[in-house]
Amino acid sequence: MNISENNKHIFKTISGLIARTKRKVAGTINEEMVVLYWNIGKIVKEQIIKFDRAEYGKQIVNSLSSQLTHGYGRGFSTQNLWHMVKFYEVCPILSALRREFERLSWTHIKTIIYIEDELKRKFYTTLCQKDHWSTRTLQERINSMFYERTALSKLPEKTIEKQLQELKSKDKMTPELVFRDPYVLDFLGLADTYSEKDLEKAILHSLEKFILELGGDFSFVARQKRITIDNEDYYMDLLFYNRKLKCFLVIDLKLDKFRAENKGQMELYLKYLEKHEMADDENPPIGIILCTEKGKEHIELLFLPQDRIKVADYLTKLPSKEVFAERLHKAVQTAQVKLAGDKEKSS
Repeated sequence: MNISENNKHIFKTISGLIARTKRKVAGTINEEMVVLYWNIGKIVKEQIIKFDRAEYGKQIVNSLSSQLTHGYGRGFSTQNLWHMVKFYEVCPILSALRREFERLSWTHIKTIIYIEDELKRKFYTTLCQKDHWSTRTLQERINSMFYERTALSKLPEKTIEKQLQELKSKDKMTPELVFRDPYVLDFLGLADTYSEKDLEKAILHSLEKFILELGGDFSFVARQKRITIDNEDYYMDLLFYNRKLKCFLVIDLKLDKFRAENKGQMELYLKYLEKHEMADDENPPIGIILCTEKGKEHIELLFLPQDRIKVADYLTKLPSKEVFAERLHKAVQTAQVKLAGDKEKSS
C-alpha cells in the first residue's frame, strides 16, 4: 500500500470513528435533554399548577419562562414549558419514558404527546422509531390520518397492542400495519381527467413519495412487467417488493369502481409470481387493486382477503379534514361491528 492509499485508508477509518462518536454523543445529549424537559414538566405540574389555580399558574409559568430564558437562552419559552407539562401528564413514569420515547427528538415528542388516543399515540411513536421519520414526515402522516387508514386501526384493541409490541420488540411487520385504505395520492398533481397511463406515469414520477405512502421497506421492481401465459402476454401495472413481509406486491390501477373480473386478473398475476418468481424463503405475493370506489358486498362475496388480494380506494385530491375524518371513522366503526358479528357467529 503506497502513502496516498495508506492516508486514504487512515482518513476513512478516523472519519468513521468520528461519525459514530458524534451520533452517540448526539443521542446521549438528546436523551438527557428529553429527561430534563420531563423533570421540568413534573416540577411545574406538581409545584405550580397542582392547586388548579389557572390564572395564578399562568403568571408563575410566564415569570419562570422569562427567568430561564434570561439565564439559559432559548428553549424555555412559555409555550415550551407547557409542552413539558403535557409531556409529564402523558407519561408520568420516568422508566416508561425511556422505553416509550427512545431515540425520539423533543420536536417529535412535542407532536406526539398531543395525540389523545393512546393506541394511536403508540402507533406513531413506534413507526417513528422504526422508520426514522423526520418531524415533517410525522406531521404529514398525522395530517393525512395515516393510522386511521391502516387495516390495523380496524382491529380489536388487544390485537393492535400486540402487533405494535411485536413490531417494537421483534421488528415484526404485519400486513395490517403495512396496507391502507384509502391511499392518498394528492401529491401526483393530476388534472381532473386522466388515463390509467397518466396515473401510472405520475406515480413513477413521484415514486419516492408514492413509496412513502405505501409504507416503509418497499422497493420498486418493475412497471408494466410482462408475463407470458399460453403464448398470451399480460402486463402488471406496478410491481414492488417488501423486505419486512418478504414478498412481492402487485398493484393494479383502475380508473373506475372495483369489478368482479378484476379479481380473476389479479389472481392470475399472483399465481404466476408464486410459480415463477417466488424464492423458497419468501412469502406468497400480495395484490392491491387501487380503484376509485370499492363495493363492500363484492369484496365480501368474492372472499378477497383470503386470496391475498386487497382492494383500496385512492384519492387524488384530499378532502377537508372534517369530511375525511368522518369517512374514516365510519369505516372503522363498520369494520369493528363486522368483527364483533363474526366473533359472535363463531362462538
